[in-house]
Amino acid sequence: MNLFARFFYKYRRFAKALRLYLIIAGPGIIVMVADNDAGGITTYSVTGAQFGYGLIWFLVLLGPVAYFVQEMTVRLGAVTKRGHAEAIFDAFGSFWGWFSLLDLTVLNWLTLVTEFIGMTAALSIFGVPAYLTVTIVAIVMAIIVLQGRYWTWEKIAILFCGLNLVYIPAAFLVRPSVSDIISKGAIPNFPLGFNGELVFILMAIIGTTIAPWMIFFQQSAVVDKGMREKDISLGKFDTLLGAIFTVLVAVFVIIVTATVFYPMPPDHLIGSAAEAAKSLMGYDKYVGTLLAIGLFDAGFLGAICISLASSWAFGEVFGWAHSLNNKIREAPWFYISYFMIVVTAGLVVLIPNAPLVLITLFVQVIAVTLLPAALVFLILLLNNEELMGKYKNNTLQNVISYSIVIAIIALSTTYAISVLFPGLLK
Repeated sequence: MNLFARFFYKYRRFAKALRLYLIIAGPGIIVMVADNDAGGITTYSVTGAQFGYGLIWFLVLLGPVAYFVQEMTVRLGAVTKRGHAEAIFDAFGSFWGWFSLLDLTVLNWLTLVTEFIGMTAALSIFGVPAYLTVTIVAIVMAIIVLQGRYWTWEKIAILFCGLNLVYIPAAFLVRPSVSDIISKGAIPNFPLGFNGELVFILMAIIGTTIAPWMIFFQQSAVVDKGMREKDISLGKFDTLLGAIFTVLVAVFVIIVTATVFYPMPPDHLIGSAAEAAKSLMGYDKYVGTLLAIGLFDAGFLGAICISLASSWAFGEVFGWAHSLNNKIREAPWFYISYFMIVVTAGLVVLIPNAPLVLITLFVQVIAVTLLPAALVFLILLLNNEELMGKYKNNTLQNVISYSIVIAIIALSTTYAISVLFPGLLK
């Protein structure tokens, strides 16, 4: 009886903790899984096709890095009850506030363009014209945000997060060699040598795993959801779970393309996730279909998050009502900015002969180049004892955070050197 009582007590505690987590769950999982957006899936597909399993270790290392960055936004949002843009304006003044907002606006818009590129490319495999994809997606995105409740939006976003897992069965269908994955992907190495092309891919991988929009999005989502200091531990767990999922999906995308395409002749390299999906249709129609569905889902999930990150930031800075719990008549400028961002980004994809694949990869590189500035603002805010109190960064968190900034700056500098002096890195 005593044993049964202890078991029942532990069960009750677990059930209570699970209920609390399900209430808090959302921002961390959504931002992390949405990080595997259309640009990310293209980056991982190209990585697998060109470098095989060789860079899986690098992706695995980025999981904890993404978590350490994003858990800071949970603390900052729950303690200050303010979005990231507003926090920067209050702490550093209008100059740096406008700098960060301009940085975010340009990068978010470019990234949103890549989401539409991925979605149109994915549905073109099934014969859907680009203009129809852009039109339908824009309408659906409008319907999702106009329903007037953050909780409803969050449930829809989590549904699309689940669909992002289609790459896992796709990887099993191509029957990869587990021993090859472990021997070639688990041990740090630089396949094909340390050169400019490798540095470019490494920067693209970082840019799609840790992006400035994620910082702004998650902090605003924490505020819009109404999370408080007592929710921080569960919010951090939600972020950790999301980080695990995002790395897992990214690794499985690499496994699919590496197993099927690597090595490929230089004149037949896979240049995008859409190209990979089309080629896989001939290899296995089910695998190709799963990759195409996953690419569309990744683009759509990224689009609904990135567009909101910008609109939330505009609302915070200009003092507009900016919650998904507001109806359109209560927050007209919030919704107008949202629609403008979506429509203009969608129209870019319809420009004839635009270099869409090149745009997708370069946006990831631009993202990582601008990332250090966003990280420095975040770290400084987390070290403000007056603002954060007992939730400010400790010494270990600062060491990890600044190490991330230094590593990104070093990699960006290396890439710049490889561009200026092409023969230096071979």
